[in-house]
Amino acid sequence: MSVRKLKPTTPGQRFKVVNGFDAITTDKPEKSLLAPLKRSGGRNNTGKMTMQYKGGGHKKKYRVIDFKRDKADIPATVKTIEYDPNRSAFIALLVYADGEKRYIIAQAGLEVGQTIISGENVKPNIGNTLPLANMPMGSTISCVELRPGQGAVMVRSAGSFAQLVAKEGKYVTIKLPSGEIRMVLGTCKATIGVVSNSDHQLLVGGKAGRTRWLGRRPRVRATVKNPVDHPMGGGEAKATGGHPRSKNGIPAKGYRTRSKTKSSNKHIVERRKK
Repeated sequence: MSVRKLKPTTPGQRFKVVNGFDAITTDKPEKSLLAPLKRSGGRNNTGKMTMQYKGGGHKKKYRVIDFKRDKADIPATVKTIEYDPNRSAFIALLVYADGEKRYIIAQAGLEVGQTIISGENVKPNIGNTLPLANMPMGSTISCVELRPGQGAVMVRSAGSFAQLVAKEGKYVTIKLPSGEIRMVLGTCKATIGVVSNSDHQLLVGGKAGRTRWLGRRPRVRATVKNPVDHPMGGGEAKATGGHPRSKNGIPAKGYRTRSKTKSSNKHIVERRKK
């Protein structure tokens, strides 16, 4: 994977850095795995804007991703590596031995023609999915389940990975990308390898329009708003705005919002770093 810096033929091109897309093998998605994607523009069922800075963006279709990897012990061949407009990672199209096609999150190093498999006792190779309890210690993993059979909910964004650091009883301990160390049931599944497109963090839009194409409207600083619009708004000239807080009044910068009585707190060995 690589990035390309464009020649400054226009002001918008001057600082733009785009993805090289050298890992992508096709620009035509599998039609049977596409679904319509309707956008709200940040409005609720009455048409009132309830989410700031959302709206516009290029029209796109959803790619149906197999997060559960529940087709056990049937080998699949990687047919293509594709771009997905709905996520930062690349996706891979699998063709199973029985003819079924499914999309998965692509791991770095996954290549066209490679055979991968999901199951209880499969080898811990890149792209294979197996229960955490059956993985060797120190494994680099991604697409991790939080509850057995739920499907992957953690470690799915570009370039992210977790590490298996301990096993004890029916639980395994994993270190997440945030730095949090957490216990997860050993029957939960995960995929071996790092999520693809690690260069995603190096991209630079170069102009405001590229951000609008992604469906993000301009973000206005809280201190320049009116008092009716934000707790930090109002005042004469460059007023500081008081203590930093959200539009709903929740303090920012160090204030912990996680419930102290949440049932899953007992599974967190060490909280994420500030």
